[in-house]
Amino acid sequence: MTSATTRCSGGASILSLRRALADHSAHDGRDFTSAYTAALDTWLDTLLGDAGEGVALVAVGSYARGELCPGSDLDLVLVHRRRRDVTEIADRMWYPIWDAGLRLDHSVRTVGEALDAARQDLKVQLGLLDARVVAGDADLGAELARSARELWRRHAPRWLEPLEEQCRARHARAGEVAYLLEPDLKEGRGGQRDITVLRALAPLGVEACRRPGLLRAAATLLSVRVALHGHARRAEEHLFLEDQEAVATALGLRDAHALMARVATAGRTVTWVFDDAWRALKAPARRRFPRTAAVGPGIEVLDDEIVVSQTADPCHDDSLLLRVAEASAYFGCPIAGSAVERLREATPRMTRRWSHEARRAFVALLGAGDGSIALVEGLDQLGLWTRVIPEWAAVRSLPQRNAFHRYTVDRHLLETVARATRLVRRVARPDLLLVGALLHDLGKGFPGDHTDAGVELAAMLASRMGFPDHDVDILVDMVRYHLLLPAVATSRDLDDDATITAVADAVGSVELLELLHALVEADSLATGDTAWSPWKAELVKDLVHRVGSRFRGVPHHPVPLDPPEQSLSSRFDGTLTVDIEGDHVSVVAPDRQGLFATVVGVLALHGHNVRAGRARSSDDGIAVSAFDIEATREAADAQAIERDVNRALAGELALASRLADYAANSRTLRRPTAAHPAQALVMFDSNGSPNATIIEVRAPDGIGVLYATTSVLASLGLDIRHAKVSTLGHEVIDTFYVVDSDGKKVVDERLLENVEGAVLDALAKTEGPLPSEHSSMRQHPGDDP
Repeated sequence: MTSATTRCSGGASILSLRRALADHSAHDGRDFTSAYTAALDTWLDTLLGDAGEGVALVAVGSYARGELCPGSDLDLVLVHRRRRDVTEIADRMWYPIWDAGLRLDHSVRTVGEALDAARQDLKVQLGLLDARVVAGDADLGAELARSARELWRRHAPRWLEPLEEQCRARHARAGEVAYLLEPDLKEGRGGQRDITVLRALAPLGVEACRRPGLLRAAATLLSVRVALHGHARRAEEHLFLEDQEAVATALGLRDAHALMARVATAGRTVTWVFDDAWRALKAPARRRFPRTAAVGPGIEVLDDEIVVSQTADPCHDDSLLLRVAEASAYFGCPIAGSAVERLREATPRMTRRWSHEARRAFVALLGAGDGSIALVEGLDQLGLWTRVIPEWAAVRSLPQRNAFHRYTVDRHLLETVARATRLVRRVARPDLLLVGALLHDLGKGFPGDHTDAGVELAAMLASRMGFPDHDVDILVDMVRYHLLLPAVATSRDLDDDATITAVADAVGSVELLELLHALVEADSLATGDTAWSPWKAELVKDLVHRVGSRFRGVPHHPVPLDPPEQSLSSRFDGTLTVDIEGDHVSVVAPDRQGLFATVVGVLALHGHNVRAGRARSSDDGIAVSAFDIEATREAADAQAIERDVNRALAGELALASRLADYAANSRTLRRPTAAHPAQALVMFDSNGSPNATIIEVRAPDGIGVLYATTSVLASLGLDIRHAKVSTLGHEVIDTFYVVDSDGKKVVDERLLENVEGAVLDALAKTEGPLPSEHSSMRQHPGDDP
């Protein structure tokens, strides 16, 4: 039997060794854990001594895995075959450990008792999966380890749901290792605990824990945790700002930025593998969608995954990657592995001017709200997001070393976009709000003042994305002035007319003012809990109100027709004519009430989703409309569209019933939910135009929204003089300039109330099976009405 003196001196030696190893271990934390584990094994074997058969000391948890950090608990089970002297043996083990100042989590059980505990407690079950015999009866210890693993294999299915729920709750509490400036390395999403869960999933056929990338990430997190414990002299798992330089020095790294970049890379890898493993385990018992369903050109949902058809061309279709991501975000389906590989192999960097469809899909992806965050980060992990925005590499995992910010720069930008999606109803140009939110701090990854660098980047990127010059200027000014409103509101006298004049002169328009107001709120909310206080919000609101008053009374002026519509209008011969160029449809016809509703209804009947559109009626009775469409069946047929519009106008085509029949047999897939479901909203503006009342309809993107809305306006005797229709991902944004039957503004409050009620009633019915004229996931177009 080991003497008390030996036990105590052994404990003191272990404590001294632990400190020495923590202070002087190599930069690889595995060197510490290996040496520390070996020393503990030797000491504990000495403590147990020659206890005879029927008793074994078994390590579980991090000790069993060889992942002990300087401050880690020792997790031990003294397993026995009903030995009467087991209490004496246990005392001989536990007291020296406590005397040495080590933290101990211990139990004394038979094999049967340990398995019973595992059946009742998920934590016990997971700990036993790593069971390793340290000393004593090796056969007994091996029996416990073998039985525990077999128990897990048999009963794991019933544990998976509570295990996943525990992981979700833990992630919600601890946040994300990859993107927090002060991450929890153990409990955070992408941390050590997730790696342990992945190991537990391995016996169920999940091979993720053997991926080389995961092994490297695990080694990184272990090394950082060892260095942090050694620096803090305790079991500290939060890597606080004040500790990062010291930990970086201990690991031989250049500085805290290098340390946090390494931590972020490891966290991203663990998160990616962790999510992928759970997706593999959660293959649904039944599919949410038909086995095969069309999403868009070259894209389908197959067995609840987004797949790319053989005819799709990632090399030459610059929109394909973004449309695949858009579909994944809105349908809630992962991108199939085969699609990922094709996109990685063939998608070039998007350094040339984007197509309209690429920009549309890009904005729609941003409009997916919170769902876009994980998707973009996943694309970045795969090296695909920098194909879209090569400059993103400069801010990837870039820390912001101040307590004000919570996230790395890349995550902060995505969080800002997600919060901006909740504010799109406050602005006339939601697409510019979302893109501006993504770009506003991109300059932090480049030398010099981040705003100056950001202005140059915004000009270059907005032009590359294909925005018209006016929109490029607005995006540049959003970056240039993204700090203006809070700076002035919190540091200047708002009662001083010079203050208001200076801001008004800088901003120059209501359009930019409302975008900056929404951006500063989204930016602040994404920064941290203290960045958007009620006091600050009220000051900014007051400033915006005062500046906005300088711009009141300026009417909206519709922009001229595009060249295709101008050409078609000049050739108008008095009959309805449809002209099609690629995915652009132009229609010119004698103006009449209900014409616009009929045209969009016929387009839907022919299987053409309207992405965006404009309409204009001239004083000489000519109505011109233009639509960007996406065909879901076959290419648009101008003669067939002309024929059916004429038939519908003549009462020979029951458009509504035909649309219902078409929808009942359509195999076109509709996304099931919006990113931020909201109630439909109908707004009126009698001052924005000198000759018409402006009706703006915003509603969750649904089936038949545009046809339902325009049909109601026609039924109430309102004539649409101008129109702009669009969809921003989750929400339709349609604007109509209307006059009454006498060609005058609608000023009758009772009629306006009737319009609002009738439109809302019609929209409430669009959740049925009618095909949408708006294609899903659409952006606000890039020009004004």
